[in-house]
This record gives sequence, structure tokens and C-alpha cells, in this order.
Amino acid sequence: MNYELIDYRCESSIATITFNRAEKRNAMSDEMRSEFIDALEAVAADKSIRALVLTGAGKAFCAGGDIAGMQRRMSAPAGEVAFNGWHRQQRVHRVQALLHTMPKPTIAAVNGAASGLGADTALACDFVIASEYASFAWSYVLRGIIPDGGGMYFLPRRVGLAKAKALIFTGRKVPCGEALELGIVDRVSAAATLLADAQAWAAELSTASPTALALAKGIVNQSYESTAQQIFAQGSQAQGICYTSTEHHDAVRAFLDKTATKE
Repeated sequence: MNYELIDYRCESSIATITFNRAEKRNAMSDEMRSEFIDALEAVAADKSIRALVLTGAGKAFCAGGDIAGMQRRMSAPAGEVAFNGWHRQQRVHRVQALLHTMPKPTIAAVNGAASGLGADTALACDFVIASEYASFAWSYVLRGIIPDGGGMYFLPRRVGLAKAKALIFTGRKVPCGEALELGIVDRVSAAATLLADAQAWAAELSTASPTALALAKGIVNQSYESTAQQIFAQGSQAQGICYTSTEHHDAVRAFLDKTATKE
């Protein structure tokens, strides 16, 4: 697929996807979403890629949903509005699910404003690193709608239930420093080095066995909704897979060889 509204590149096994509608503050149009889905599927399927970094071109990370798209939905015939909205939601949730379940580490490098769907998209990643110019806002209620990109799932897990409610109910902007204090952001980096720092962190996070990382991430993602016994059961199954992996066999042999050399 030829990308026009995103930039997709890979270097040293780290994929970087950049939202590329700087003139629209990287607002997510239907066309941009289609390109994003294609790129995420490509990253997930490519075994040579070990991690993903997501960022935005220009001064914003992602300003949320495209207002022009909202206008088109509002002007549709009354009998089509609900189904059109349902169809759009399926696409939105496809993106967020691809990010959340990506079988390799994902980092949002938030270079500027992350509003509405942009804030949700950042939190769908495993980690968030932000520049001093970053800000976050769950501004949906200011448009008469609710967070639909996973914010009602991801945000409480980051900041706690009461703080998540306050941010969602007010839609207020959270500057970078406060976002770090609340736990929305994991690290802060200078704007000039943000992308390089995110890519270096992605490399650090993805040096271990891809099999073990993918299985561990999938289980940890479910830990808040599962009982201890369910996590133990999933862990047992995953460990059985790990026992057969090439990475496990190579690591054990290397350890034994190193031990034998010391003796």
C-alpha cells in the first residue's frame, strides 16, 4: 500500500509510524485510519520487526477525530446515521485492538497535543514518552460524545478511577509535567531527541526473545480482568510454547557453554 497520510519506515528492526497530516494537526480521517490499519497489520506480521514507535509530524501528535468526518456523519440521512456510526466504530476499535494486542513492544512518542482519539491512541501503546510540548485531553464530552478509542479502558488503569472520571468529565488539557505525575506519561524527553530516545527505548525493550515477549504481553494485558488461576493457566500454556522455542534453546545452550568455560 502507498502511504500518503502516514509515514512508515523500519530501521534496525524498529518500525516507526508517523501521522503525517501536520496541516490538520494529524487529525484521524477515515483515509488515514485505513493506512494506519494496513501499517499496523504489516508491523504485526513482519517477524523481522521487534518493536514499534508511534509519533506525529509537525507540532501535534494527533488532534483526535477529523471534524470534516463528523460533519459528513451529521449530514447523512437520519436513517443512516446510526449504522454509519457503528461502522466507523468498528474501524476505530480495529486500530486500538491492533495497537493493544501488538505482539511486540509499542511506544507512543508524543511530540505535541494528543487530544480525544489521539490521547486514546497514545494509551493503547505499552509505553508513552513525551516531549515538553506534549499535552493530553480527553475532550470528547466537549463535543457531546464519549471516549470511543479505549480511553474509558486505558485511562483508569493509568491514573485510577476517580482521576480518570475527572479528566473525562471535564475534558481539560493536561500538560506534560502533570501527565508524568499522574502516570499518563512514563518518560519525558527533550523535543529535539524525542524520536531517537523512543527508538532507543524500543530497542532496549525488544532485545529478549520475541516469543516470550509476545506471550507475556498477551497475558499481562488480561491480568486486571482475570483471576489468579486464569493467569496461572495461561502462563502454563505459554511456558510450554516457550520451552519449544529456538530462543529458549539457544539461551540455555549459551548459558551452559559460558558456565562450562568458567569451570
